[in-house]
Amino acid sequence: MKRKSAKTLTAFVLAIGMTITCVSPAFASTTGTKVIKNELPWLLEQQEKAVQDQMAKKAAEEAATREAQQKASLRQTVVDYALSFVGGRYVYGGTNPNSGVDCSGFTKYVLENAAGVSVGRTSRDQAAEGVSISAEEMQPGDLLFYGSGSYISHVAMYIGNGQIVHASTERTGIKVSQWNYKTPVRIVNMLG
Repeated sequence: MKRKSAKTLTAFVLAIGMTITCVSPAFASTTGTKVIKNELPWLLEQQEKAVQDQMAKKAAEEAATREAQQKASLRQTVVDYALSFVGGRYVYGGTNPNSGVDCSGFTKYVLENAAGVSVGRTSRDQAAEGVSISAEEMQPGDLLFYGSGSYISHVAMYIGNGQIVHASTERTGIKVSQWNYKTPVRIVNMLG
């Protein structure tokens, strides 16, 4: 037995619906046929609504996937840019990794030039911005703040795989370290 196409099936349902709708009440009472008025348009409307709902759901899922891919791409761009300065000089008060930079000057420079995100100049200013997150929520491009209690004295950028990049000290310059070489006092998402 061959399968009927959707078009043939729809035509068949329409024909039955028209037949049922067209049965006269007198004929129905003598034959026991149930008269269903306007049932077919309602069924077709429900079917069309279900198809539209399914298409809207698929479109929303695709849009969410595209947005997640764009965010991941931006984060990777920021990390790659930050890593391009590894080996650069640490200079207290410096704001440009090409000539020397301190920890907050480094994160400010990278975020502004790679992502167009403007942040405060000091690590304390930066710690008060963005959205606070947990270590489990960290993604590449997030900022980690180190210090004692509520006092912030250092900032670094998470690059993934349990590592950070930061302008560390005059002796070591801009380098990669383990994110938990000290316990961060705050972790912040600046990239959304």
